[in-house]
Amino acid sequence: MTKKQHGKQNANRAHGISFMSRIAVLVLLSSAVSLLSSCSLFKPEARTLSAGDMPASYSVSAVESGRSDRWWEDFEDPELTGLIEEALSGNFTVKEAWARLRQAQAAAVKTGAARYPDLFISAGASTARKRTDTGGIANTATVKDYSLGVASSYEIDLWGGIKAETEAVRLTSNATREDVQTAAMTVAAEVTETWIDIITQRKIHRLLEDQLRTNETYLELIDLRYRKSMASALDVFQQKQVVEKIAAEIPLVEENEELLRHEIALLLGKQPKAPLSISRKNLPSLDEPPETGLPADLLSTRPDIRAARLRLEAADWYVTAARADKLPTISLSASANFGAADLDFLFDNWIMNLAANLLGPIFDGKKRSAEVDRTRAVVDEKLSAYRRTVLTAVKEVEDALVSEAKARQYIDALTARIETARKTRDEARRRYMKGLENYLTVLNQLLTLQELEISRARKQGELLSTRVTLYRALGGTWTDQLTPDGMIGKTGE
Repeated sequence: MTKKQHGKQNANRAHGISFMSRIAVLVLLSSAVSLLSSCSLFKPEARTLSAGDMPASYSVSAVESGRSDRWWEDFEDPELTGLIEEALSGNFTVKEAWARLRQAQAAAVKTGAARYPDLFISAGASTARKRTDTGGIANTATVKDYSLGVASSYEIDLWGGIKAETEAVRLTSNATREDVQTAAMTVAAEVTETWIDIITQRKIHRLLEDQLRTNETYLELIDLRYRKSMASALDVFQQKQVVEKIAAEIPLVEENEELLRHEIALLLGKQPKAPLSISRKNLPSLDEPPETGLPADLLSTRPDIRAARLRLEAADWYVTAARADKLPTISLSASANFGAADLDFLFDNWIMNLAANLLGPIFDGKKRSAEVDRTRAVVDEKLSAYRRTVLTAVKEVEDALVSEAKARQYIDALTARIETARKTRDEARRRYMKGLENYLTVLNQLLTLQELEISRARKQGELLSTRVTLYRALGGTWTDQLTPDGMIGKTGE
């Protein structure tokens, strides 16, 4: 072996030893840093959220019932079930919520990547022609150059700031998942309420048609009596006005039904004139109110409450990240490069750089302190939002329970009034036929009866909508296994 070859071999061995020693230093330093970062100083303060001022029970007690967690099945209408299933898969609001969830999940992955080292590789190649002129003789040579490099950097999470931000984004993503469930519950309730309104309009339409026929019969009777000089022209005109009034109201009810069909089509993600399968003509019967449980149960059954809680926890972690950002940070970077001349000892002659940087804020115009104050104010905001959401949920249940109880009483009172009005109308008609009363008395009783019938039909529809509001206010677990295609599991049954 020549001296030149021996020297090159020693140089290669020295390069290899230097490379391995730097790798060893990097491993030891990374291990030490990992140990330090596992003992992060900053964590959110322990927070105990109680039910607060929530009542121990609801003011209106409900009997225990065996309702399904998918409450719309209690109406025992397959068409309604099909409409809700279509809405869960086609509704635009639900689709938007799913899209926001995917965004939040991607943001969580992106933020979590900061907890791991990055690694980049670079490569280059160039070709040049070099012309030299020596003693009148021109030579042209091709010069090729290659390069390959690897670089990595890593910020040591000494104080837990990166972990805190990662946890905050993860909790925000979970809250967005709860938003999807909230949207699904809202859409299911809106579809059902619109479906009830459509059936209510159909019931009113039938009542108006019945009333129109009744009033036309009365008009024929009054007209006959008028031709026999037993009634005045005023009686005829008054009854004709009633007939025209009822006839004028029918197109308005038909309009309302058509507009409601447009609305439910949009809820299903369809065009307004899309065909809908709604053949029901009578309102479904209503059982006793469902078992409501305790107000504290809403903390687990209402997705909007769970979302508010998760966003509060995320805000706590953001405070932790802001506090950690006030302290110095340590980052490691390493790079290795070789060129075309090093191809003979690719693995022995790396040019490696290993650096550790310490960066600590000295003066930043109170920027980081202001960020801590801002995030703490966000925590106060989220805490108030959480408590407001909880109490609003309790209020919604209380409102629905009270409204249903009073609506039942009102419908019972209306039914009693209708029976009395029907008897009064019949008596007034008999007295009129005997010439003991004028026709105005009969007309007033007839209009009173017909208005009461319409009012009762509307109130019966409102009662069913109130029940839907109660179901929605109580929440449930049927959305826990909801998928983007609208499929739901059998939980809660």
